[in-house]
Amino acid sequence: MVGGGGKTAFSGFCFRRASRDRTAISLSAVAGGANLLKCKDEGAGAFRGPRSPQRRTKRQTMKSVPFDFRRAHSAEEACALLAEHGGDAKLIAGGQSLVPMMAMRLARPAFLVDINDAADLRQVEVGADSALIGAAVRQRTIERDAALAAQVPLLQKALRWVGHAQTRNRGTVGGSIVHADPSAELPLAACVLDATLLLRDAAGEAEMPAREFILAPMVTAISPEQCLAAIRFPVWGEARVGCAFDEVSLRHGDFAIVAAAAQVALGADGRCVRAALGTASAPVPQAHADIAAKLVGTLLDDATVADAAAEVARAVEPDGDLHASADYRRHLAGVLARRVLAAARDEASSRP
Repeated sequence: MVGGGGKTAFSGFCFRRASRDRTAISLSAVAGGANLLKCKDEGAGAFRGPRSPQRRTKRQTMKSVPFDFRRAHSAEEACALLAEHGGDAKLIAGGQSLVPMMAMRLARPAFLVDINDAADLRQVEVGADSALIGAAVRQRTIERDAALAAQVPLLQKALRWVGHAQTRNRGTVGGSIVHADPSAELPLAACVLDATLLLRDAAGEAEMPAREFILAPMVTAISPEQCLAAIRFPVWGEARVGCAFDEVSLRHGDFAIVAAAAQVALGADGRCVRAALGTASAPVPQAHADIAAKLVGTLLDDATVADAAAEVARAVEPDGDLHASADYRRHLAGVLARRVLAAARDEASSRP
């Protein structure tokens, strides 16, 4: 229902089990932006069996707690709404993480701010020294951007591992980073490349290194009044640059058990002149800057790569869970570090 001043109030949304051909679940656009799972009932009930038409028309079963909704048309308007509602408010764009958490009531925002119409959060600017990506840019947009792939190739390689095409069509770059899932690919890429996050609130803008942003699983340094406006990725200017991203999961599209990323630059003599390396093995993505620095000046031969991978395995402190033990994750971190370093080296060596 629509209230005064353009404010729209929603009493949550419903998510019911499909019953073969009778009940369909579809993605519906809410207020022109926030895609929430809504049930379209075509004659059959769900969960508790068939319902009479009279019962179906009286009310819908809600999975989330009730919330209010406002659509922001700019980052400034979104920040003003965050300042007004404080910790009760959440931003929503793709909704690929927030909506499932709301459905399970792990997240209970009282106020949602839809930023899909904020054009200043959807810009992509590729320059000689850096690439600026708005927080609300779809992952699929980045995946298909040839100019960005040429300047920041690690991003495109990381995105191939992110969920499936359907999730990348809706998911945003900023949403993945702010959600800070310990197994997510984009936060790892941002940390490895030493990206800079542009945070904005009603008072102005601030910058923060991506490596300092994620504090713990799904915990970041952003304040309730702040909005991630954009991410600035550095562009490596060397002629011979190679990169690689790899991960192990139970099946493609699942959350990674361990992921690793590397980018290296070689000089004319084949020696490494610049290197970046990182792993995501929980609780937070790690950029192994000290280990990468030791690679500079070497030929990145197999023995050197193996030594660096062994250091990575010793440096990580993963958690164990029902999917993998801490020891297995530590082992995978070393294996994947060796793979991505060797692949990045080979790609860089192939360039003239």
